[in-house]
Amino acid sequence: MGSHAAFAQAADNAAAPQSAADEAPSDQAIVVTGLRASLRDALNAKRTTTVVAETISSKDIGVLPDVTIADSLGRLPGVTATRDRGNASQAAVRGLGPRLVLGLINGREVASSEPDRNVRWEIYPSEIVSGVTVYKAQSADFIAGGVAATIDIQTIKPLDYHGPAFTVRGGAIYNDGGKDIPGYSGLGARGSAQYVGKLTDNLGLVIGGTYQRQKNGFESFQGWGYNTVDTGSPPTDANGNKINTPWGAQAEVKGLTETRWSTTAALQWKPGSYWDITLDGLYSNIKIDENQAQQWYGRSNGWGDWGGNFGQAGDIYQQGNYTLAGNTVTGATLNNYSSVTNVFGKYTEDKTLFVSGLNAKYDDGTWSVKTDVSYSSAKRNNLYRSVATEFYPSTTTFATGAGQVPSVSISGANVGDTSAQTVQSYYPGIYDGPQRLHDDLGAGQIDIRRAVNSGWLSGIGVGLRYSNRVKSLAYGSGSIATVGGGSVTLNASDLTAFNTSNFTVPTMVWGNFDTIASQAVVYTPGADDPTKGWRVREDDMEGYVMADLAGNGFSGNVGVRFVDVVTHSTGTSASTSWDGTANVTVLSPVNAQNHYFRALPSINLNFELTDMLKLRVAAARVISRPPLDELRANQNLSVYPPQLTGSAGNPNLRPFMATQGDLSVEWYFHKDALLAVAGYYKDVDTNIGYAQTTQTINGADYLITGPANGKGGYIAGIETTLQTPFYFIPGLDKFGIYANAAFVKSDLKELSPSTNPFPAVGLADFTGEVDLWYSDHGIDARLALKHHSPFTVIYGWDASKLTRLESETTLGASIGYTITKNISVRVQANNLTNQVARFYWNNDANQIARYEKYGRSYLADITVRY
Repeated sequence: MGSHAAFAQAADNAAAPQSAADEAPSDQAIVVTGLRASLRDALNAKRTTTVVAETISSKDIGVLPDVTIADSLGRLPGVTATRDRGNASQAAVRGLGPRLVLGLINGREVASSEPDRNVRWEIYPSEIVSGVTVYKAQSADFIAGGVAATIDIQTIKPLDYHGPAFTVRGGAIYNDGGKDIPGYSGLGARGSAQYVGKLTDNLGLVIGGTYQRQKNGFESFQGWGYNTVDTGSPPTDANGNKINTPWGAQAEVKGLTETRWSTTAALQWKPGSYWDITLDGLYSNIKIDENQAQQWYGRSNGWGDWGGNFGQAGDIYQQGNYTLAGNTVTGATLNNYSSVTNVFGKYTEDKTLFVSGLNAKYDDGTWSVKTDVSYSSAKRNNLYRSVATEFYPSTTTFATGAGQVPSVSISGANVGDTSAQTVQSYYPGIYDGPQRLHDDLGAGQIDIRRAVNSGWLSGIGVGLRYSNRVKSLAYGSGSIATVGGGSVTLNASDLTAFNTSNFTVPTMVWGNFDTIASQAVVYTPGADDPTKGWRVREDDMEGYVMADLAGNGFSGNVGVRFVDVVTHSTGTSASTSWDGTANVTVLSPVNAQNHYFRALPSINLNFELTDMLKLRVAAARVISRPPLDELRANQNLSVYPPQLTGSAGNPNLRPFMATQGDLSVEWYFHKDALLAVAGYYKDVDTNIGYAQTTQTINGADYLITGPANGKGGYIAGIETTLQTPFYFIPGLDKFGIYANAAFVKSDLKELSPSTNPFPAVGLADFTGEVDLWYSDHGIDARLALKHHSPFTVIYGWDASKLTRLESETTLGASIGYTITKNISVRVQANNLTNQVARFYWNNDANQIARYEKYGRSYLADITVRY
């Protein structure tokens, strides 16, 4: 909504060229508007901030791209956004993953529908945002929690707004990733309406809502994992070498619809010159309805060859019938009647976010007192169901190695025959869930500052903050059986055979899940599974003292923040053993408590070397609290001597800690231009990952797989940014460039695989962005190219499943035109190269995890303002 003023100004000035703008003696002569104004706003915000930071202005969001805030975050130096279902979702910053990024809304920590603390930024519509700041350095008055960075989203304050009162936007979205899905259309829609107005001279109101229906169908090929010395019992060849064999694979085609509703409101009151009181709220709801066609390879008579004699007589892998890259199988022909399972699946997800806060600030020029109370709640309910048919072809041939498009072919069965799809009673499908996650976060804080005019000391500030957070997960269970208890052949008229276009697999079968399920299976919901449910409460008390510094040509602050955290974890311990006739599981409640205290000193100094040259120096001790789900107290123990094993959470995890230093040189060589070089170094004390550790439980030693603290390491990086119009080239002053590049070196590792651990989650050696733009005569056009090198990501919600994402290069373009004072239009295109997303397991590029193409997306809309 903050872009409305810029668009109105663009309309007012559209008829007159702005060629004299840069030569004008002041910005009052000709108002710079549109994209160029948004870039200038971001530049000015970066210049005036007290710490090393990156900013996005309200006008910048919504220019390219406009689907999620994560798209815009991904354009900033050192920031990489990972894609989920084709949308940019979570953010890694400066070589550290989303777990080490603290997300704020209007300076407040907020609840999350993720199991840990991560923020999926696509839940925040870009239309409701007035700005975003990525704080890369820390200050004592910041909420503690961002070892990588702190990302703060700001919504609009109505008394600070100038522009049209009413704005309505509507348009269409099209994604071509699902164009091969029978009966599925990638056409969606989005719209928004906002009102911003002053009810009186000192009372303002903003209220708005957004709607988006996105059809992100796409194709995915997935490897299930590999038998290695770390993950299983790999086969051994005649020379005694352990061979990494795949467990199996699957093709998956998703015809999904993602619907997002949101509303925001704020009431701002300034009863006098010293007071500013704001009450604001945000509600967002996302529903995912995903109809799936899957094809599994190797559910029965699998590809893994567990403990086999690889390449020898009687083994499923025979000489001449397989391909190796090192010790990893990248292709083979198997003659073992390995199963092919057609799966008709349905995944639904419903997540909501509610954020509210009341902020009151008193400032008389000498004393400043700010109080803030907030409450946020996030919920997620998700359920997966499926119906399965199965075939046993005589041979299966696959190829999945690095650098090749995955493929699977079979002989001896027609798995795509719509008249032969029979649901068997021995495996009718899956009923998984529902999962119900709930996160509540309440907080209150007070900040007091006294202005001081004493040499280099300009002010003293103190503050206190308390937050209480409770996150819990309930995990349902259930059963599935065929109708009548026997095999059921599906109606051929309800099914359609089709082929994938992004990789080669046998003919797949598509059908409406609800229709298929109603004729073939019966689902029986059950009680919650106590072994999967958990609850974690966190009480966080923080305080700080800080001195503001100012002198001739310099400013900054120095202070220390104190963090005292108590966590309470409750769950269930499940102990399974053999009583001589059957496996017996004994359940018992388990509780745990943990406490830690940390002092976090920081210093930020800014030097105005000249009118155009700025130097920033910063150092800080920083913290990120452990992921909440990994603090769970649950245990699942297998009591089968001689080796006792199990899996568990870890309520005693220590937080991520690091000592960091920043150095940044910023040259503002023109009112619209910046050349910046920033360097940083982080000495990380400890990482958190998954590992096997020996623990003594009830007097016995168990080999437990679960989250643990590992050794730390260093991260060092350099970031460069160039932003300028081509004012120095005659006739091209309305064209410009925005570019950045970030280079990272680190020895920080995850804890797995133990023999070849992944680099730390989020660690990309290089990220870069180049945007070319034009802004004049009511036209805003932009062409954007983004690239990142490979980095480690968490596969889904399970932090124990690490994968490596290969390098990606994405291309997008947008153009907007202001037709009249009140009407403008815009067209955008993203992922024009249809960049493949390829992931692999076990830090081995030949061990495929996922191969996905999300397709190109297009947006066209019209905006009316009054």
